[in-house]
Amino acid sequence: MTTDSSADKMVDHEALRSFAVMLAEHAGQQALQWFRKPLTIDLKGDESPVTIADREVEAGLRKALAARYPEHGVLGEEHGDERLNADYVWVVDPIDGTRSFITGWPIWGTLLAVLHKGLPSLGIIEMPALRERWVGEVKGPTRFTSQQGDVEICHASACQSLAGARFYTTSMLYFSDEDRKRVEQIAAEVGIMRFGGDCYGYGLLASGHIDLVIESLLQPFDYLALIPIIEGAGGVITDWQGNALTMYSDGRVIAAATPELHRQVLLRLA
Repeated sequence: MTTDSSADKMVDHEALRSFAVMLAEHAGQQALQWFRKPLTIDLKGDESPVTIADREVEAGLRKALAARYPEHGVLGEEHGDERLNADYVWVVDPIDGTRSFITGWPIWGTLLAVLHKGLPSLGIIEMPALRERWVGEVKGPTRFTSQQGDVEICHASACQSLAGARFYTTSMLYFSDEDRKRVEQIAAEVGIMRFGGDCYGYGLLASGHIDLVIESLLQPFDYLALIPIIEGAGGVITDWQGNALTMYSDGRVIAAATPELHRQVLLRLA
């Protein structure tokens, strides 16, 4: 790919993708060393739990990034940000679903995004305990790798109505009182309602197994990696006003299998 940017000319995008996949896989394997082992659990300022696994996995990711792409920026959940004005910024969530991790539930993942000039160009959901992975790229298809190592192109479902929708949210506790009422209205209309999953729900949506995810209180490292994955599978992911998600969005996210379903949800959240 040829562009006018000298920084772009220095980046081999295929090599960057391969490195990102390797990095996510290594981070996941590192996290597994602590999974279902005794852990000291600390509380962060927002009362969310954090462990040595979160901190050490992110530290390892940052070290590898600094060695390979020292000019790139990094935004991580546990160790802050560096060079956010760089052309390329890596966004890292070492363990998305820490509550699942510390309670032995295998539905937690490592999220990795690459932003190019502020826009997500690559996203990875790595599910270490399940040995599954989704990789999405801007203007390209999303690919799912199974436990057996088979790779398939992802397609979101064709669901266009709430009545037939399979809907996930991590927890009703993560909405404000006002937002919860709107989400409960939607939950009463859908075909199937399930809780839990964190990042896993978005992978399931990309693969066509569910149709809708609505969440709140997310941080950029929780949702930026999901954008290329959902869009590459033909789905729609925005904030609650229907705007494109950015590093500065308010943390309220809708992912839907089709534009028609997405529009119905927006009307109910207005």
